[in-house]
Amino acid sequence: MSAPRSLLSPARLLSREECEAIARRALAFGTADDVRVSIGGGSRGNTRFAQNQVSTSGDNYDVQVTVRAGVGQFVPAAQQPTDAALPRRGIKVGFSSTNRLDDASLREVVQTAERLARLAPEDPEALPELPNQTFEPDQGWSDATAALDPAGRVAAVRQVTDPARAAGLQSTGYLESNAGFFAVANNKGLFAYRRATSSAMTMTVRTADGSGSGWAGAAHHDVSRIDARALGARALDKAQRSVNPVAIEPGRYTVVLEPTAVGNLVQLIAFNLGARNADEGRSFFTKPGGGNKIGMKVVDERISITSDPLDVDMPAGAFTGEGLPVRRTAWIEKGAVANLAYDRYWAMSKNRDPVPGPSSFRMTGGDSTIEQLIASTERGLLVTRFWYIRPVDPRTILYTGLTRDGTFLIEKGKITRAVKNLRFNESPIFMLNNIEAMTAPVRVSASEDGGPGFGVMVPALKVRDFNFTSSSDAV
Repeated sequence: MSAPRSLLSPARLLSREECEAIARRALAFGTADDVRVSIGGGSRGNTRFAQNQVSTSGDNYDVQVTVRAGVGQFVPAAQQPTDAALPRRGIKVGFSSTNRLDDASLREVVQTAERLARLAPEDPEALPELPNQTFEPDQGWSDATAALDPAGRVAAVRQVTDPARAAGLQSTGYLESNAGFFAVANNKGLFAYRRATSSAMTMTVRTADGSGSGWAGAAHHDVSRIDARALGARALDKAQRSVNPVAIEPGRYTVVLEPTAVGNLVQLIAFNLGARNADEGRSFFTKPGGGNKIGMKVVDERISITSDPLDVDMPAGAFTGEGLPVRRTAWIEKGAVANLAYDRYWAMSKNRDPVPGPSSFRMTGGDSTIEQLIASTERGLLVTRFWYIRPVDPRTILYTGLTRDGTFLIEKGKITRAVKNLRFNESPIFMLNNIEAMTAPVRVSASEDGGPGFGVMVPALKVRDFNFTSSSDAV
């Protein structure tokens, strides 16, 4: 995927030097005990297509400056009032934002944040600003993504719509690319800057009678790694093979979950990694009797899940919004909980180092192929992806949702027919305890909305006893 010229030019993004100059100017107007200036923005382009033609296309650029002002001093828990009727003491915090960069606007946004801080109640959990930090080098930039313009997006879309039209099928989809920057600075000497790109392309292809539906999608910070033609061919094939699906009885099945379906569910673990929820008894990661499950085995010992801002397939931000460095973190290691996410306050309360939550994750895999997973299945289901996923019970990370856009019956190691979609009630924890085989991990687009979303790299899985509770006539 490439473009002859750039409307989303990297030159339009604020450079490190420009952000540093804006931050210095804003900080000079501050009088509060703590002042933090965050500067972010960038370019976003998107193209939608339906009925084998482009339906909408848009490009925008914006920049925003947000100021956090803190008034007062942090009071440790040991020095807080012991009488529950008395208010706890802490820093008073206010926020204000603007998208104007002149001195008058910067002065106004700083003064507004400070005025709001003085009006706010004291927050006993608000911490002072961080001193200067050391960060990993920036990794998540792609010139190809930053240069992708409307003409380049249309060229990619045609690699899907033209074959669909020729086959008498209807294609619908979405292509998005982003090129952005973010900087944070404070009056304690911290400054951090990063720039990053992201892109995603997803599509659904349906047969003329509406009975067959196929989906394909991919995400990457480098849009040249997204093969639109191959994605289109996969969606077309799924649509043609999924016509006239038959109903099957709900129940527990052996399933071969394609990587997108695995990503749809395994990412739910990442969203539930908060240490505070675990320590306070509101999470799957709560240890019976109190505390959390760090060190306890929770899934198959073949499973490890990590996040790393330097991951070449899924580079992520090397610092948080407050300027806390992000390092490689193992969350699940050989089946056991290795880490949970600790914000600065909860880490201090527990006498631990803070651990930022993941913004992407990689799961280990195996050496099988999807074809081998299917061939080894006496009777089961092949699932392309899940949809409309909603929580049921956070204590077990139990979710419900539906299969969609390509669900097939496997009999004696072969795909024999398309089946109607099914509703599941399942936890990724249960799923990862019932693994029979895995492929190598691949990068997927695991979000439901078709955008770049959360960076996910997972294998396809063969899993026993996956729980389907009802059937659905929806295609």
